[in-house]
Amino acid sequence: QVQLVESGGGSVQAGGSLRLSCAASGYGHSRNCMAWFRQAPGKEREEVAYIYFITGSTYYADSVEGRFTIAQDNAKNKLYLQMTSLKPEDTAMYYCAADSKRGYCFTDDYNYWGQGTQVTVSS
Repeated sequence: QVQLVESGGGSVQAGGSLRLSCAASGYGHSRNCMAWFRQAPGKEREEVAYIYFITGSTYYADSVEGRFTIAQDNAKNKLYLQMTSLKPEDTAMYYCAADSKRGYCFTDDYNYWGQGTQVTVSS
């Protein structure tokens, strides 16, 4: 059974940095995509970044472009999200997701989800 476990969330002041990690286990097949989503109270879930493994391409939402970096460590089966220049509007629960059901990454229709890690940015 595939499991995704996020870590690295916390509380920081605006302008600070955090690195989120997602540890994946139980895989018996190749993945097409892995992504980071976030959801703030009262707001829709937002896909903030993904990696498309077939081409190695990455995507970032406009709201995080230039501040967040998604990266993978295949040897450790981990996905990371390096977040810098954090803003109060980045406050949300962050989720790791793997294996898009659609074959493309810009979707929230993923097979596997982590439990989330909270990021709180104060002004």
